Amino acid sequence: MTQTYRYIRFFADIGIDDVAIVGGKNAALGEMYGTLTTQGVRVPNGFAVTSDAYRATLEAAQAWGPLRAALDGLQPTNMADLQARGARARAIIYAAPLPAQIQSEILEAYRQLQTEYGAELSVAVRSSATAEDLPTASFAGQQESFLNIRGEAALLDACRRCFASLFTDRAIHYRIDQGFDHFRVALSIGIMKMVRSDLAASGVMFSLDTESGFRDAILISAAYGLGENIVQGNIDPDDFYVFKPTLARGFRQILRRELGSKKLKLVYAPTLGAAEVTSNVDTSTAERERFCLSDAEVLRLADLAMVIERHFSTRAGKPVPMDMEWAKDGLDGELYIVQARPETVASQKATHLIETSRLTGTGLVRSTGRAIGNGVGCGTARVIASAAAMHEFRNGEVLVTDNTTPDWEPIMKRAAAVITNRGGRTCHAAIVARELGIPAIVGAGNATQVLQTGELLTVACTGGEIGQVYAGKIPFETDHIDVRQIPKTRTAIMLILGNPELAFQYSFLPNDGIGLARMEFVVTEYVKAHPMALLHPEKVADPAERAALTKLTRQYARPQDFFVERLSEGIATLAAAFYPKPVILRMSDFKSNEYASLLGGSWFEPRESNPMLGFRGAARYSHPAYKEGFGLECAAVKRVREQMGLDNLLIMIPFCRRVPEAERTIATLREFGLERGVNGLEVYVMCEIPNNVIQIDAFARHFDGFSIGSNDLTQLALGVDRDSELVAFDFDERDEGVKQLLKLAVEGCRRNGRHSGICGQAPSDYPEIAEFLVRLGIDSISLNPDSLVSTIKHVAELERTLSTPTVMARAV
Repeated sequence: MTQTYRYIRFFADIGIDDVAIVGGKNAALGEMYGTLTTQGVRVPNGFAVTSDAYRATLEAAQAWGPLRAALDGLQPTNMADLQARGARARAIIYAAPLPAQIQSEILEAYRQLQTEYGAELSVAVRSSATAEDLPTASFAGQQESFLNIRGEAALLDACRRCFASLFTDRAIHYRIDQGFDHFRVALSIGIMKMVRSDLAASGVMFSLDTESGFRDAILISAAYGLGENIVQGNIDPDDFYVFKPTLARGFRQILRRELGSKKLKLVYAPTLGAAEVTSNVDTSTAERERFCLSDAEVLRLADLAMVIERHFSTRAGKPVPMDMEWAKDGLDGELYIVQARPETVASQKATHLIETSRLTGTGLVRSTGRAIGNGVGCGTARVIASAAAMHEFRNGEVLVTDNTTPDWEPIMKRAAAVITNRGGRTCHAAIVARELGIPAIVGAGNATQVLQTGELLTVACTGGEIGQVYAGKIPFETDHIDVRQIPKTRTAIMLILGNPELAFQYSFLPNDGIGLARMEFVVTEYVKAHPMALLHPEKVADPAERAALTKLTRQYARPQDFFVERLSEGIATLAAAFYPKPVILRMSDFKSNEYASLLGGSWFEPRESNPMLGFRGAARYSHPAYKEGFGLECAAVKRVREQMGLDNLLIMIPFCRRVPEAERTIATLREFGLERGVNGLEVYVMCEIPNNVIQIDAFARHFDGFSIGSNDLTQLALGVDRDSELVAFDFDERDEGVKQLLKLAVEGCRRNGRHSGICGQAPSDYPEIAEFLVRLGIDSISLNPDSLVSTIKHVAELERTLSTPTVMARAV
């Protein structure tokens, strides 16, 4: 069938080796259509107009000479010159008529698609350059695509527009930056059945985390309607993470999800025609408040991402993380893959080279939004309302705008940082900022209203998902770490971490897992509500708080289901980032005043004069005032371990005062389905009360390991309130009495065959304490990320100089 064509190739007849003929986009679509359909990957059928057709069209019109003249002497940094020459080049190509044979072949192939899909077929007409979707340069978004094209005249016009789009301003500038000759690059056109995602949803997905480069996660972004809104940053989409290793083992669970506002959806305009056939409409409140994909659909997309990545990696002979576009058809309900290309930013990072930045000062926060990257940028603000004003931008300024499109790339390359009102982590501004290595804050809401041209700003993406825009120049430090240069230690070095949003990033640091994962951070940031208030909202007397609880849990059958799902996904992200290394989760250790600050919490908490020594830790877990809340904590842990497959998660009990309390806690855990020793569950205890040291032999009968909490242990040993500035001079972990307790604890663990670790601040602040513990033969030291590398180096040097070998760290 297709052999009669000179300028047309159907998807069934092309593959990834045909980039020179049909461009990167079409080659990948043909590859998937021909080889992955049997594995469940649905690709709408279509055909490619080859790059030979592009060249033949320009030859027939004698357009090469005028085209070269239009670009001769181009000054790419001069925006006005670039815009003028780009417009001239596009006009030359668009004016070139399609030769009769090319027109005939396009229309004949279109009629064959109509035979397959029906006379009312509408198609997507998409550009596919021969220098596109390469492993090191994506050329993403540089040329135009036209959606919902119906009718032969409209189709031919869209093809001419596609050819002309090879010389968009952004494409010209991008090729110059990448070192490609304009006249050695040609354009193919992909013409494929239009998926009716205007009636459903669409989006993008990556087979790695786009911020950190963590390769065991799949990121899926989704919104209602056609997919352009996500790419262009017009909306804040829903985001989902799926963990590859457990998905491969058969655990069908979403790792983490974030509900986006999705205020707009792109749909077909009432009149079908050649080009402008789509329009944005407001979504309903109900649409904004629910996810636009079901869990089953998210997992189905994750399956497809795994299949696609595996196929292209096998072909390349090395792992190839993929950047994919998908669409759900509102008519047949099926999920289609409409594009796949190698991811070219996060996957190119050298994972052994780690750069971390941190602010060393503070200031007035002018705006916040979703952080892109993990750096800091400082410069004078330039608020630009539209692309027409791009020529005003100066090198080193902070670009502040509503959102960006590919046309903005020439000035983004010159920016110190980027701030946009709209957009999610996969929008255009985010993708380009990552590629350029500059910090960006997207979805800031009203940045163009609150920020002014000329004011000095610091853009900080250093604290997880939320980035801050500070007034003035805030000092910061940047560490550059080559993991290959970090020595190995016999003592296990673990992390102290509570923020799931930093977990993927910190997983690249040298570590033996997480020695202290703080549940309180996850509850505060992900749940925000007191568990007892979710279980008994009728006891919350304040109408405003009850309304807030209802709004928070509106999409859940029961309010407590919200607590379990949100808490489990935050915990699971920590466990997944370091899988299969151990992650030791400390169960909730809020003080009563901290619990009271949670939504609805004041109705369930006592007023204590000294919460530090009051109703906290293990005392709460079996107490009638909180036992049900602890049951929700246990349900979240059980879900992570058993339903999500992250059995590297261990648990730790804080502030366990007496042996009978340990017995009650273990019994309560068993009652809630967490039985020590079953399915490999280990239960640790914080060693932070002198009684834990004095009776360590008795406590050891109930726990698998001890983690010394040096802050509380010092407080209780010295009788010093560690929160009091007046007596802070007497709070010192280096006191000989405290060191004696540390010695007794480590020796007691060894005597009972239990793991010994420390997760207090002392080893981070005082190298001599770390040295003291290493000499004792402690099994593990847990540290904050900012002191990890320096302490590892110190411990390694100490281990080399010790005359008696350090006790080998046991696997936790």
